[in-house]
Amino acid sequence: MTKAIFSKDHKYTVEQLKKARIEVGLDQADVAKLLGKTQPHVSKIEAGQRRLDITQLKEFAKIYKKDLSFFIK
Repeated sequence: MTKAIFSKDHKYTVEQLKKARIEVGLDQADVAKLLGKTQPHVSKIEAGQRRLDITQLKEFAKIYKKDLSFFIK
């Protein structure tokens, strides 16, 4: 079984995160500030190097004004 962090579903989710961020006109530093995290933290998530849990995904969805289903295939 493939690890979740390398799965097609995970790749889709991080691609959607990046797409949503660009659509709302924010850069990684802006998002990091809203999350109370660092820019490298957001960068690692978007690069697929860091896993997300559902709570974190909900935080991103709120910032990007997207439904959770936008990020899940």
